[in-house]
Amino acid sequence: MKQPRFLPMSVEEMRALGWETLDVLLVTGDAYVDHPSFGAALIGRHLVSQGFRTGVIAQPDWKNPASLTVLGRPRFFAGITAGAMDSMVSNYTANKKLRRDDAYAPGNRYGLRPNRATIVYANLVKQAFPGLTVVLGGLEASQRRLAHYDYWDDRVRRSLLLDAKADILVFGMGEKAVVTLARRLEAQAGLDDIPGTAVVRAAAPNDRPVRVLPGYEDILADKTLLAKAALLAEQEELSSGRALVQAHQGRTVLVNPPAAPLTTRELDALYALPFTRQAHPSYSEAIPALAPVRFSVVTHRGCFGGCTFCALGSHQGKLIQSRSPQSILSEIRGLAGQPDFRGTITDLGGPSANMYQLSCLRPQGPCTRPSCLYPERCAHLATDHAPQLALLKAASGIPGVKHVFVASGLRYDLALADPDYLPGLVSGRHVSGALKIAPEHTDPAVLRLMRKPPFASLQKFLRLFRQLAGRQNQPTPVTAYFIASFPGSTPESMRTLSRQARKEGLRVEQMQDFIPLPMTLAGVMYYTGQDPWTQKPIPVAKLAGARYEQRRILLGPTAARRSRPRKPAR
Repeated sequence: MKQPRFLPMSVEEMRALGWETLDVLLVTGDAYVDHPSFGAALIGRHLVSQGFRTGVIAQPDWKNPASLTVLGRPRFFAGITAGAMDSMVSNYTANKKLRRDDAYAPGNRYGLRPNRATIVYANLVKQAFPGLTVVLGGLEASQRRLAHYDYWDDRVRRSLLLDAKADILVFGMGEKAVVTLARRLEAQAGLDDIPGTAVVRAAAPNDRPVRVLPGYEDILADKTLLAKAALLAEQEELSSGRALVQAHQGRTVLVNPPAAPLTTRELDALYALPFTRQAHPSYSEAIPALAPVRFSVVTHRGCFGGCTFCALGSHQGKLIQSRSPQSILSEIRGLAGQPDFRGTITDLGGPSANMYQLSCLRPQGPCTRPSCLYPERCAHLATDHAPQLALLKAASGIPGVKHVFVASGLRYDLALADPDYLPGLVSGRHVSGALKIAPEHTDPAVLRLMRKPPFASLQKFLRLFRQLAGRQNQPTPVTAYFIASFPGSTPESMRTLSRQARKEGLRVEQMQDFIPLPMTLAGVMYYTGQDPWTQKPIPVAKLAGARYEQRRILLGPTAARRSRPRKPAR
């Protein structure tokens, strides 16, 4: 099937393609930007490449079911995503203040995405198209596929499948699962066993092995069981073995093993699709989220860092999935030929920039260890950064390209494992403005709960980087990201962090108040007040005043006051 210039958002665009009906309708909480960094565009174009006519309804009026009917009823299913972010993270700050902007909306305008967008859109689809298969996907659905602690409600909520009353949920990046799902629906086949999906059934299957997790009601009765469920789920999904089952009020949520990671060939084909890298022409205002990625290029997916506060590993997977150099360089040549390109590739990287083409060399294959870098770097981990350095050099030689920068965060403990990496990065002038790293904290007890490297590793990295930058006459500042109010953190540990950060010459204005994200181990720690591995109590700053105090210690009273928590908006 020929790819359209843009996925259709109107009947006129459908008819111009010769389509009378859609096979799949995608409903998203983001504006439609035809760029691979936007999930609806990526999934939509992939479905079209597999022969499924796919259209998009972006940021519909959630109070009016008719806003979903403009493209007609699709043949197979409506796929729903809250967008690139969890809608509650998008709409509220870490201290539950209502945000006044939305970078994924035209004109940065707040108010086009509802709270709990996945649930709202699912109900809207059911009103607009009774009986149509409803499929949940994207980050919000992925991280709420099981019973989870919800920071904004301050309680454990059921699987999103039950609250949205949806037919099936796709977790992870979703390309394989969503195409399999479309083909099953076309063939009128069963949906229970598709890798990378979750469904609700009356009982656990008895025809295959499963791992039983503590049930929703059990967790409500004993909050410590949420930690047990989280650790079991993490371990089982790393092994890609058995399905997970969790009882919910007389029903069973069945989470199939994750879908197999995309191969290099499959990832190359995905990024070779003809994205315009522009917002849909129906928008008269700019979409701010496009600007940072307009001339950036994704080299890989996945992260083996295993940080307890991050949704990345459970969403994109632990195994690194890398594009070929040929695919990446071809994309850069295309960018260099665009009339508004000014010579700079703003970022050539991925979730952690220096994990490109790194993999496990263990003879038996990848293990179930959640982090390849914590508590120490695994001896089986490949640490040769030569492929990334070669890629940076080749990209810099493309006609029209003046600068190629690595703006994604570096994993500094991994960078230290290859003595050639930092010299190559600095001498090639691939750092723009400031080098970005994320130590998050300096206290050993907090770093252990985060699964982050010791402070000594950061100090060693800073000494080496500044020495190399000095030799190249590049006085490059280092931007370090820190988290305040993380479970285990206290005012005293924040004072130590503040002193150590300033002593190391780090910019301390780069700070994030901790947000307990659904289905993360750090979110479990916040809710239970316990170390999930030892069940011992840990200090947790939950009250607004306690959280403000940790922020004030790090930033100083003037900067902290600018973001002092107020009563949450309703």
